[in-house]
Parts: sequence; structure tokens; C-alpha cells
Amino acid sequence: MAQLVECVPNFSEGRDKKVIDAISDAISSTRGCSLLDVDPGASTHRTVYTFVGSPEAVVEGALNAARTASTLIDMSSHTGQHPRTGALDVCPFVPVQNVSMDDCVRCALLFGQRLAELLHVPG
Repeated sequence: MAQLVECVPNFSEGRDKKVIDAISDAISSTRGCSLLDVDPGASTHRTVYTFVGSPEAVVEGALNAARTASTLIDMSSHTGQHPRTGALDVCPFVPVQNVSMDDCVRCALLFGQRLAELLHVPG
């Protein structure tokens, strides 16, 4: 059976449909990723995306989404009811099928390392 990991990143944009759609497109155009849900919130000014795929695919999908968000979200003027730490607040990896929590921890570590290299953010 195939391995399946769920990724549920939260991005600090809940009002601009163009930005929300661009992040959705970055995820859904990643080979092996299936975008399941997009849940924007205007008052929190945050959107939660839910997608699944192989461990490798979800790491790539999350990186593609983060790269897109980094070019489109301006945190210097951001306001909203939900606390936020950046354009990408959290990016959990959740075991779904034939993967362990340790596998998801490896996904998170790889994502963090590659994100730091790609966008020059602290790892």
C-alpha cells in the first residue's frame, strides 16, 4: 500500500482571493499532491490548506506553497484576530496511511531545512 501524509499549512492571508488561489495552485500543481480543502477566514486573515500525498510529494507541495506565499504576502501591513508569526505560520505533517509519526517528523525536518535554504529563513 502507498504511503500517505496529510499536510495542513496555515498561511497569513484570508481575504485576497488571488493570493489564496495562487497558493492553492502551487499545491495542486505539485506532482503527487491532492488538495482536499481550502478554508479562508477573513476575520483571522488566515487560510488553512489541507492536502495529501506521499511524504516526498507533500514536502514539495509545502515548499511550493511557501515560495508562492513569500512573494505575495506582506506581513508589514498584516492585521487579523489570529496570532501570526509570518506568511506561513505552521506546517504540520500528519500520518494517514502506512507512515509513522517518525516519518512525519522527518518530513518536517526536511521541509524546515529546505525552506531555510530556499527562502533564507532561520532553520
